[in-house]
Parts: sequence; structure tokens; C-alpha cells
Amino acid sequence: MASTKEYLSFVLEQLSDLDKVSFRPMMGEYILYFRGKVFGGIYDDRLLVKPVPVARKLMPEAERELPYEGAKEMLLVDDVDSREFLCNLVQRMWDELPDKKKKPD
Repeated sequence: MASTKEYLSFVLEQLSDLDKVSFRPMMGEYILYFRGKVFGGIYDDRLLVKPVPVARKLMPEAERELPYEGAKEMLLVDDVDSREFLCNLVQRMWDELPDKKKKPD
């Protein structure tokens, strides 16, 4: 099942207090970026984030879910209704996210 543009719009609105949040559509789903780094995505109308240490600390009870078959597990964000929580989560994750991969010359 593909994610809806309405759910994407809702999540982006919740993150609108942050600068440089962007997305890229990918096979009916959406990859989410903060300041150029991938922090998660929207898969089947679920917000999933990378399981970096600060995300696990802020969401100790979060379920680990697969965004799609064959992918690495990610953390399900249940509290998408709290703008403050979401912005804090993404902002604090940034330092622990891997840098954008460089394309070979």
C-alpha cells in the first residue's frame, strides 16, 4: 500500500518549525530529510525513523518495523500529533545521522 499525500502533508506541517525539512518520493513512499540527511520516511502511512541512539532514548517503547521487505528495521513514531515532540526528535537525531553519501567521481 502506498502512502497518501495527505499523510505526507500532515507530517511536513508537524515539522514546519524546523528549517530545511524536505522529502523525495520513492516507489509510492516518501524519504524524509533534515538539513540534507535522511532521518526517516513515510511508509504505508506510518512515520518511521532511523534507530539512532537518541531516537531509541526518546522513544524507548517504540516498535521496530520494516519499511519494506528486505530493509533495515526502523522505529515507528506513534506520537505524530505532538509537533513539539516530533521537532525535538528530528533535531536531536541530526548529529547522529550519517552524512549524505558522496557520489563517486
